[in-house]
Amino acid sequence: MTQVLDRRIRVALADDYEVVVLGLEQMLTPFADRIRVVEVALNNTPHEQADITLYDTFAQPQVTDETIDHLLAHEATGKIVVFTWNIQPDLAAVAERKGLSGYLSKAMDGADLVDALEQINEGEVVVHTATLPLECQWPGQPDWPGRQAGLTARESEVLSLITQGMSNQQVAEHTYLSINSVKTYIRSAYRRMGVQSRSQAVLWGVENGMLPQRGRISRLEHLP
Repeated sequence: MTQVLDRRIRVALADDYEVVVLGLEQMLTPFADRIRVVEVALNNTPHEQADITLYDTFAQPQVTDETIDHLLAHEATGKIVVFTWNIQPDLAAVAERKGLSGYLSKAMDGADLVDALEQINEGEVVVHTATLPLECQWPGQPDWPGRQAGLTARESEVLSLITQGMSNQQVAEHTYLSINSVKTYIRSAYRRMGVQSRSQAVLWGVENGMLPQRGRISRLEHLP
C-alpha cells in the first residue's frame, strides 16, 4: 500500500501562557488540511521538529532579546515567525536583521495568517505590520488571559508583567510602550478588575492566570 505524503506545514506554537497558545491553535484549526500543529510550548524551546515556530510575543521578550537568538539556534524550531501586537518598524527591522522569516501583526485573521505561513515555508520573508486598535475584539481573534473579565489585550499584557513583579518602567521597556501609556493601561485595568492598589491587582492576576506557565504539549499523538 502506497503511503500518502503529508505535505502540511508543521507548526510549533510558543508563548508562556496556555490560553494564548491554545487560542492560537484554535485559530489555525479550520486550516488543518494545510497546517499541522505539532507542539504547544509554554516557556520552553519546542522539542518536536517543526517547519515553522510561531512565537507569540504576548508578555514575552521582543525580538531585541536573546530569547529569539536561542530559538534561532535550536534545530527543531525550523523557521522563526513572530506574531505580535508590537508592529513598530524598528522591531520588524531587527527581526529581519536577525534572520527571522516573518514578522506578522495580530490584526491578521486565520486565513491571512495561514497564507503568510505558506509563503514563508516556500522561502519568502513576510512582514505584515497592519494595525488594529487593541480594544477591538472580533471572532477568531487570538486569546489572552483576563479577556473573559473584560480586559483588553494590552491591559492584560501590562497586568501580566506587573503580576510577574515588573515596575512600570520595566513594563514600558518590555512592551515598547511609553511610561504614560503603561500608567493609562494600569488605571483602566484597575477599573475593569474593581481593584484600587497594585497589591490587589497582583493578587487578582495570580488568581486569574496572569503568571507564566511552563511545559510542552505534543500534538503528534492526536494527528492522523
